[in-house]
Amino acid sequence: MRNGIVLFTSDRGITPAELARAAEERGFDTLYVPEHTHIPVRRDAAHPTGGEDLPDDRYLRTLDPWVSLATAAAVTERIGLSTAVALPVESDPITLAKQIATLDHLSGGRVSIGAGFGWNTDELADHHVPAAKRRTVLKEYLEAMRALWTEEEAAYDGEYVSFGPSWAYPKPPQGRIPVVIGAGGGPKTMKWIAAHAEGWMTTPIETDIADKAALLRKEWAAAGRDGDPDIRVLVARKPTEDDFADWGAAGATELIWGVPDADPEVVHGYLDKLAGRLGIG
Repeated sequence: MRNGIVLFTSDRGITPAELARAAEERGFDTLYVPEHTHIPVRRDAAHPTGGEDLPDDRYLRTLDPWVSLATAAAVTERIGLSTAVALPVESDPITLAKQIATLDHLSGGRVSIGAGFGWNTDELADHHVPAAKRRTVLKEYLEAMRALWTEEEAAYDGEYVSFGPSWAYPKPPQGRIPVVIGAGGGPKTMKWIAAHAEGWMTTPIETDIADKAALLRKEWAAAGRDGDPDIRVLVARKPTEDDFADWGAAGATELIWGVPDADPEVVHGYLDKLAGRLGIG
């Protein structure tokens, strides 16, 4: 399994660029950053943990993911660049396709996307995304962006995205940029992933990952997909031997370890200890 790191970026602590450089030096495979465009003060949507209140104020202070990853790309050569998770439906799809393709082009094909449907339905509403339709909107966004990334004259005609034949360059060096969906691993989500994405990213509170991965593979085969889905596990606590066994049985491709948004020297020490425990670097 690969080992990635995720920084819940904010306007405090280590920058994404410095973290990416430090992580690459220590042998980590991927850097992940999150996305929230804003957090409405009045909010009816519950946090995924079930609480009425946000766990901390970083949700209010999140940096733009694509700008963050671009700064990271500029100071690294190898480490992958991804999101945990981005919210594509909160951007214009044509502009977003250009941003991501440009990042992939300039980084030499290092980009993947961890995308969410969006738990904060109040945030989605400000972007004119109907909560009940957010999966449909994301499906159309991904289809439209893939058309722009791969077709000489791209066009798309959907309910939420529509544009006529168009030229759009650069094309991503890796072609179809991989998309994994970060969401709870229920039957509806696994069927959606098998139809529209390259894999699954677990939520921090996910359990029984091997069983859920087996369900995804069943849906994957039913959808006629080749190969195997990409399964990335967000590690939210100190893992046990049983956890590692579960992840191995799930066929996890990458473990994603959280790092604190602290001062650089604190984060460097944390990365040293983590790399030592994982036997990398």
